[in-house]
Amino acid sequence: MRFKFFELRRALVLVTSICFLLLSTPAFAAERVVLKYGIFRESLSVGELSTFAQTGELSRSLRVNFALARQDPKAIRQYLTQPVKVNLVFLDRVLNSRIGNIILDRVSQVIFTPSQKADRQALRAALVLSASQDAQVSLIEIIKNYPSNEVEVDGVVYRRRHRLEGAYRQLRRLQTSLQNLLNF
Repeated sequence: MRFKFFELRRALVLVTSICFLLLSTPAFAAERVVLKYGIFRESLSVGELSTFAQTGELSRSLRVNFALARQDPKAIRQYLTQPVKVNLVFLDRVLNSRIGNIILDRVSQVIFTPSQKADRQALRAALVLSASQDAQVSLIEIIKNYPSNEVEVDGVVYRRRHRLEGAYRQLRRLQTSLQNLLNF
């Protein structure tokens, strides 16, 4: 009986949080994204990055930025848009667990606040808000739903792997953890 009460309370808190986030999205969603490639930094609107992710159409500033940083726009677009299916209730459970904190910490090395404080909490909120919309998350959704006016994205290639690819792989691990929890 006590277990059911705890689960009911947790579900109520989750639903209330989602409603709060959905009602307050315009005030707390990211407006600017700073793309970082080593010494290169480019600040642009989230809408500009979102347009690129949706259509593949490069704005002038993105074209110049990717050329200077020697980045493949097709690869970046793929990492930004590839969706990961999740169950919202189980996502909340995993994100508030030890393994969830590890995944959040790893993704927040790529997507983070300018101050680099409360990254785990901000990322958790962005993930839950993204999942509440369509039961899936993508990196572009996380960036769009990031609860800060500005979000930074580290796009450096490290050991022949793009950091965005690493963030996407962490989302896939999150999906695997959710599937394991569902099958438990």
